[in-house]
Amino acid sequence: MTLERTGDLVEQAAHAGRAIAAFNVITLEHAEAIVAGAETAGQAVILQISQNAVRFHGGQLQPIASAVAAVGRLSSIAVAMHLDHVDDEALLRRAPDCGFSSAMYDAGALPYADNVERTTSATTWAHSVGLWIEAELGYVGGKSTSQASAHAVGVRTDPAEARQFVCATGIDALAVAVGTSHAMTTRSASVDTDLVARLRVELPVPLALHGSSGLSDRELTRAVEAGMTKINVGTALNLAMTQVIRATLRADEAVIDPRHYLAPARTQMSAVVTSITEALARARPAGR
Repeated sequence: MTLERTGDLVEQAAHAGRAIAAFNVITLEHAEAIVAGAETAGQAVILQISQNAVRFHGGQLQPIASAVAAVGRLSSIAVAMHLDHVDDEALLRRAPDCGFSSAMYDAGALPYADNVERTTSATTWAHSVGLWIEAELGYVGGKSTSQASAHAVGVRTDPAEARQFVCATGIDALAVAVGTSHAMTTRSASVDTDLVARLRVELPVPLALHGSSGLSDRELTRAVEAGMTKINVGTALNLAMTQVIRATLRADEAVIDPRHYLAPARTQMSAVVTSITEALARARPAGR
């Protein structure tokens, strides 16, 4: 299959009152696991590569992007590619040539006025080359600089400010603060569904939920039913992968062939993807 456009998949989900999962890719095994798990569930999926993942690959976007694109094209389901949490404008401008149809431009670390200015500029350029753009109002909790986070405990996105931000910047989707946090290794977070419902009514663009690894299947379902459309997951895959690798190596210290631990790790990541995408599919259409 050809790769789909992120904007098309998100808009289809939003129109149906449902959600699409976006999983972060670090290695080829991540991409293979995500697609296999989504195929098992029969659900479309977004493959995301973050700026941090690009740094891990020596600052080179093309090699990992080409591999991810190849995995997506071989899939039996709809797959799109998204460049995640980018604040490097030079990297953003490489996205179209590397197979991406969308990006999340992250100027949330800046004061509001600067965030608006930088995001507006990035969005104007992105739209001129056909990129769909997501942005963020303030930090999402769990980052190393989370003391300035709009997603700190008890802090939530203000619907009026969010609407002002969306209208000023022209973005296509907004990541909102409704109770989740990046890098959670327990599924103990809860979503402020009343706020999600207000934001869904107030904003003219789909809502993106970052830090979704911290949500149980039930909380994921509640988030979608309240109005979330794009569900970002990263840590849950890394946790699954690492747990299997640790257990395999502890069980047999003679293991040196990485295939002996990467294969079961990939299988476990696939199971996580299937579970999450099936949980999203069980949600009743938002607002219906």
